[in-house]
Amino acid sequence: MPWVRGVVLVFLSAIFSCVGWAEEYKSVEVQRLVTSTKASNGQLLRYLQTGQPEVTAVIVRVPPGGSTGWHEHPVPVYAYMLEGELHVEIKGSRTGKGTYVFKKGDVILEVMDTLHNGYNVGSEPASLVVFYTGAVGVPNVVKERVEAVPAKP
Repeated sequence: MPWVRGVVLVFLSAIFSCVGWAEEYKSVEVQRLVTSTKASNGQLLRYLQTGQPEVTAVIVRVPPGGSTGWHEHPVPVYAYMLEGELHVEIKGSRTGKGTYVFKKGDVILEVMDTLHNGYNVGSEPASLVVFYTGAVGVPNVVKERVEAVPAKP
């Protein structure tokens, strides 16, 4: 059973290398916020395939009564609620649950290629830091296309 000995050696060296690494950062505290394979509505996460990756980080502030408007993302988007409360409605939700509520400290794993609208029904601003993991030349946000209604003659 030489292969068992090899597996044990690899396992032990992994443990000891992690211990040395942890010692270098002993004054740092790490708190896991989320680990998931799915977006907030259950959609499987996927990565953009590109030769020109581009990350954009922004802070979005939605005032009381404000709204992001209906939009979608052709790129993976992750957010962290800094303050307030944001309701996110998914258009045509197949899960039966079309609105999600995110509060200060929540992580949002946004849906891709799915129309949604974030709105603030509270009395204080809602703020979130948003990370778009996109590509050069690819928009991070695409607003819903609204067809013009012809004027009545």
